[in-house]
Amino acid sequence: MSRGLKAKKLFTEGYNCTQSVVGAFSDLLPFDFDTLLKLSSPFGGGMGRLREVCGAVSGMFIVLGFLEGYDNTSDSEAKKKLYASVQKLAKSFEEENGTIICRELLGLSVKSENPTPEKRTDEYYKKRPCAELCEMAANILENYIVNK
Repeated sequence: MSRGLKAKKLFTEGYNCTQSVVGAFSDLLPFDFDTLLKLSSPFGGGMGRLREVCGAVSGMFIVLGFLEGYDNTSDSEAKKKLYASVQKLAKSFEEENGTIICRELLGLSVKSENPTPEKRTDEYYKKRPCAELCEMAANILENYIVNK
């Protein structure tokens, strides 16, 4: 199964967008699946349902951080390289969708401050493109990793 399909499946199982993308790459990361789910859980809904940066996009960046992140604060070249990769991934997602902002992807005019997640019903999945966005983000990241 491709990483994209795995991310989509995770989303349809009830995980948020960030958890779904991160979970699709869990075998490459230095933590167990449950720890990764907890780490990525606040980013769903564009950061806690604030509808800011799409959680699927944040998921790409979390995985990228594990794979290419830096930990030496004086290594400006490593930081520059990582940020260039972040921008490349964001651009790929934006080229496909027109934006990386959750509320714009969902067609909402204002950001949300309601912390209550919507119930995952058949109607929810019909009106939200999130499962497909998770699939797309995971595919973008997988292609990036394979071609690196």
